Amino acid sequence: MGIKIIANNKRARYDYFLEETFEAGLVLRGTEIKSLRGGKVTLSESYVSIDKEGEVWIHGMRIPAYEFGNIHNHQEDRKRKLLLHKKEIELISHKMATKGLTLVPTKLYFKNSLVKIEIALAKGKKKYDKREDQAKKDVERKLRRGDFS
Repeated sequence: MGIKIIANNKRARYDYFLEETFEAGLVLRGTEIKSLRGGKVTLSESYVSIDKEGEVWIHGMRIPAYEFGNIHNHQEDRKRKLLLHKKEIELISHKMATKGLTLVPTKLYFKNSLVKIEIALAKGKKKYDKREDQAKKDVERKLRRGDFS
């Protein structure tokens, strides 16, 4: 399987404890695909929601307009529908309701010429959790460098 990563959401790993991930398809327009092939997308401000009809949507994912497009170019920050199986949606909504988890996009990639997005059930980190993670990273970095001062 050919997987080419378009964008990673590093902010998600910093702000949340990621518990379970799901792969979903995206409903996109032609100029959006062309813009994604150029590697232009912003995931850091985006979030995922489930509406009353049981459909999953991503909001705030910004795909810039295709530079060679015409008047039929896409809207940059429209909400986009995610494609998941009904059982997966029911599982996700049940966990969100019972455990108080949120859905965050973690990465966007091409998989066999199809655009897929990885979303994760996540629990928010507190400020002290973030400090603790940063301290662990600093220690690991010093050990790798051999800096024991």
